[in-house]
Amino acid sequence: MVGLSADSDEPPETHQLLRELRVYNDLMTIVPGLEEQLLSSSKEETMFAANMIQKGANSARSDDTKSLKGVVIDWIAPSDGEPLRPSIGRNIKVDRGFNHEHTGFLLCPAGFDWADAEIKQQLKNKELLVTGAHWPNFLYRNEKFDPDEPWRGLLRGELIVKAYKHIFTSPSSVGIEPKATRSGNARIHGMSSVTRASVAYVATQVRFALCDTNVFSQTDKETDSETFYVSLLELLEDPEEQGEVKELLLWWNR
Repeated sequence: MVGLSADSDEPPETHQLLRELRVYNDLMTIVPGLEEQLLSSSKEETMFAANMIQKGANSARSDDTKSLKGVVIDWIAPSDGEPLRPSIGRNIKVDRGFNHEHTGFLLCPAGFDWADAEIKQQLKNKELLVTGAHWPNFLYRNEKFDPDEPWRGLLRGELIVKAYKHIFTSPSSVGIEPKATRSGNARIHGMSSVTRASVAYVATQVRFALCDTNVFSQTDKETDSETFYVSLLELLEDPEEQGEVKELLLWWNR
């Protein structure tokens, strides 16, 4: 993580429990009556409901991953209509990540100089280890990280905004000005505003779409997606950062 931290005296287990409690409360709000049904259900019925919810979440995540895989290539193509050079296949990932000049720059950890040939080669050869705690250039507006003001432009990158609208509104809404949850998929599922967790989720999906790994897995050590997601969410939930977070969410929901 560059420039910002979400350190706390509380153990990681406490953060996880609080996060799970928030998810539970959000779910109870979205599905009225579900809590009463769960409390009156047998252990087997409760486990069945939990498994179905998890199955639905996994299916939605998989659909989002597949959907972004091709369209992200369109979004990063030059604005003058010229194709990427060298080209990147919409359904092939081997040429992405640090193997390509453009995706490599977008994934390059903020604070690293992608223009430095030595750093570029070390990233490509995996001599420089990039973990989920390293935040990439694409997270920032215009892919510019300011070490003196680490919140400047954070989570306001164009790719995240496009991906958010693609997932939570509709693919056709990308490039249209209205806010990300005004209509479409988000409203259908009771989501009326951009949330901390949804921003972290979309950023994680974009990061995976740009990398050269084929299979999305929370436990995959190469992409380290879970660490990346959790590191963003911990910052967004850090009590000491809520002034900046409030400003960020106002920007998203404008």
